[in-house]
Amino acid sequence: MLFVRQAGTPGTRSACFPMDENADPSSLARAAALARARSWTGLALVAPARAADQTAAAMGLRPSVVQALAEADHGSWRGLPYAKVAEAEPDALASWLADPHATPHGGESLAALAARVAAWLDAERRSPAIVICDVGVIRAALGHALGLNPLVTTRFDLAPLSTTELSSTRGGWRVAHVNRKATL
Repeated sequence: MLFVRQAGTPGTRSACFPMDENADPSSLARAAALARARSWTGLALVAPARAADQTAAAMGLRPSVVQALAEADHGSWRGLPYAKVAEAEPDALASWLADPHATPHGGESLAALAARVAAWLDAERRSPAIVICDVGVIRAALGHALGLNPLVTTRFDLAPLSTTELSSTRGGWRVAHVNRKATL
């Protein structure tokens, strides 16, 4: 299973909680170059987000939309800069950073995201695919493969358009690579 982090967005650049927005044109140009530099085979799947869909289109893919690949719903924090949330709601943010089941923003917890992605990943075990989505889903997949607490997975740095690959094994998943930058 080859995960491609979707192209960057204005929110990515501004360190905001994810929201559904368009990808940056320059990032989409890099996605198109990535597609020219590497041949893609197999099933193509995409998160239900504009930037993910635009990334797939730039790469010349015709993916199927998979709801389980949606980024976590950050509720009232959606689109806000992390720094602003830290200033306005320090206790709520501290709770969210310390408890994978916390939802002070009224959205989806990290634990719920992890469970959703793990269930999807195990159901797709025999279907090699290219998956285009945002960082939270890739972190959740890595956490499932490695048996990590959802809070620990936030330590994975995954750049826009980087790839992360998981291989299905009899006993679970094996990590082939993480955050590999595209060589164009």
